[in-house]
Amino acid sequence: MACLTVSAADEKRVKALGFLSNKGTDNFSGRIITVNGKITAAQNKCLSEAAELFGNGIVTFTTRLTIEVQGIPYDKIEDFRAYIAKEGLVTGGTGSKVRPIVSCKGTTCQYGSIDTFGLSEEIHEKFFNGYSDVKLPHKFKIAVGGCPNNCVKPDLNDLGIVGQMIPNYDEDLCSGCKKCSVENSCPINVANVVDGVLKIDKDKCNNCGRCIGKCHFDAIEDGKVGYKIYLGGMWGKRVAHGKALSKIFTSQEEVMEAVEKVILLYREQGKTGERFAQTIARLGFDNVDAQILSNDLLDRKKEILEAQLHLEGGATC
Repeated sequence: MACLTVSAADEKRVKALGFLSNKGTDNFSGRIITVNGKITAAQNKCLSEAAELFGNGIVTFTTRLTIEVQGIPYDKIEDFRAYIAKEGLVTGGTGSKVRPIVSCKGTTCQYGSIDTFGLSEEIHEKFFNGYSDVKLPHKFKIAVGGCPNNCVKPDLNDLGIVGQMIPNYDEDLCSGCKKCSVENSCPINVANVVDGVLKIDKDKCNNCGRCIGKCHFDAIEDGKVGYKIYLGGMWGKRVAHGKALSKIFTSQEEVMEAVEKVILLYREQGKTGERFAQTIARLGFDNVDAQILSNDLLDRKKEILEAQLHLEGGATC
């Protein structure tokens, strides 16, 4: 068995910088933050060079769209960080705080209803970077999905955003076609011609937007962009499915405010070591929903952020 020389204290110190111990060795994997899973060709080249210069030449990808360079000796960690900083790359992504943001490719995807890259970058800047010193009860994961296909599984994150395209349906323009192109285009079968008129079950419609532009008589010519926010998802040792807030937001500004309120609520009302799903279960979802839709948390933002809370940290994995 190899003789390990890195102390537990030093291992803990570099873990906070984003360097995780390679089991049974004195080497580490450096976790690079990609903002939302998107890097430039120059950054990609820099990482490849760094992996050969300071690591074992292997680059791996995490489930949360960060990148890890394996096999970095303890005494080469600072050299590695300095090297990748030339291309604006940093390490991190651990601890009881907002974790790296995950985004699907909704900005370029044919099904994407929102600019997922733009929104996730804004969330990264304001809450991953801007709230980097804000201690939370436990880790807090955010995912941004462009449509109800849910490729990034937003409802299994502490906070998940799903792009919406709410159809503007003008029933007066419906001709009740025997073969309705809207009915045929609905992937979840909630648009149906009943008694000669197209009916859309709004309680079941997931606002995927696939019906827009399909009607030959322009009954659904366009739609309205929206954002559905899920709270309390969790995947791991314990599993919980997030639940959607009662409001579908219609601007990016509203979404950013809602995200901030959620983080403030979790910081103030969560118990150290408690995942957000457990906080919601204890407080009650209707209570949390009402708080997020009011402005009280933002009005008390300074007080909440300055409170001496979660000083020991709660992230155990």
